[in-house]
Amino acid sequence: MPLQKNQIIPLAIDSLSSDGSGVGRWQGEAVFVPGAVPGDRLQVRIVKSCKRYAFGRIEQADERGPAYLAPDCPVFAPCGGCCFRHLRYADELAAKQGFVADAFRRLGGLELPVRPILPSPQTDRYRNKVQLPVQAGLDGRPRVGFYAGRSHRLVPCEDCLLQPQLLSQIAAAACAQMARLGISAYDEASHTGLVRHLLLRQGAHSGQVLLCLVVNGRSLPRAEEFCEAMQRRFPAIRSIQLNLNTARTNVILGPECVLLTGQPQIEDEMCGVPVALGPLSFYQVNTPAAEQLYEAARVAAALGPGESLLDLYCGMGTIGLAITGPDQPLVGVEVIGEAVGAARRSAAKMGRDNARFLCADAGQAAALLAKEGLRPKVVVLDPPRKGCEEQTLAAVAAMSPERVVMISCNPATAARDVRWLAGQGYRAEYVQPADLFPRTRHVEAIVRLQKDHL
Repeated sequence: MPLQKNQIIPLAIDSLSSDGSGVGRWQGEAVFVPGAVPGDRLQVRIVKSCKRYAFGRIEQADERGPAYLAPDCPVFAPCGGCCFRHLRYADELAAKQGFVADAFRRLGGLELPVRPILPSPQTDRYRNKVQLPVQAGLDGRPRVGFYAGRSHRLVPCEDCLLQPQLLSQIAAAACAQMARLGISAYDEASHTGLVRHLLLRQGAHSGQVLLCLVVNGRSLPRAEEFCEAMQRRFPAIRSIQLNLNTARTNVILGPECVLLTGQPQIEDEMCGVPVALGPLSFYQVNTPAAEQLYEAARVAAALGPGESLLDLYCGMGTIGLAITGPDQPLVGVEVIGEAVGAARRSAAKMGRDNARFLCADAGQAAALLAKEGLRPKVVVLDPPRKGCEEQTLAAVAAMSPERVVMISCNPATAARDVRWLAGQGYRAEYVQPADLFPRTRHVEAIVRLQKDHL
């Protein structure tokens, strides 16, 4: 008999799902329980029952497993962003390494060495970028927080443990100034009000801060007073901007930004590569862990003197510029024009005359470069979560590089793409997992592929 909603069952947890839920079995049926860990013995209330599996919540913990760690965040459960905060970090790393290995074995059909996962140097306070929805509280004053899972219900949060305390303090002060100056929070239901989100960035090395208000309009009332008050209290703020988003949409950022005060971008560096960051810039949110990742990519690329690199999905160019030297030619391809401009400026600051960056779709550019006869020694692929288009992989194979280094934020699509390349004569030598997002479900992986010469 299938499980029924609100039924309470005793459940022993024996594994973890990739979203951080504990998994147990009741009469052969899998039950997923948020906040549970292997070794737990629980009383679980069923909240949703499907044909072959069910979801439950903990009614009572009879015994906790050895990996359990009492969550230290007051909004851990309703927020849901830190799905591993109830787990010791060593066990989180082991779980993520297992997820990567399972994806390549089960989805890629590949048995290859999985190296020990690279832990993040910081497990808290590591995010250099935060996006906080703004809503009016019961008292009408603006407040920030996070949306509860699969909803737009705001969970107020004064200090998220994943972001620097300074950014939490700036967000709270911005809300206080908005209340003082009569600047309204956005109301999603009526599409009225002004400030939709606060976006903050901080350079991990420079300490510079950018504050951006995403607004349902084109200006900010009493903007000069707001900016003066914020910069007087927080000297680290080097840029205050508006992002204009008047659409009735769930997309956070609009296409246009307006500078209120300070400089258009804040400055930082990644692996010695100078970067300039605006509100719309794509940039790794955990700088120390990303620097570890890029070093692992450099080792995997193993470029020799004078050997060339093609960096597809290159973003702001930081990967390619970080893993090549002055005598190693670099071509980067990125579809977002602002990122390409940033990459070119970084290369110019470094005196890298042998680095060129193209604004184009990765697949189309790779096919064109292959027809032009480009034969890079190494190709780096760093695609979005959906992975590579087959056109891109086919163009890479046509260039016949000695090595392909794939950097992926989605082990499932990476396994699929690596399997495709294996059919074109590329042997996957190893997978290197890396944890760039501690306490969350995300995990990165680097795969080194070598061309077989038969």
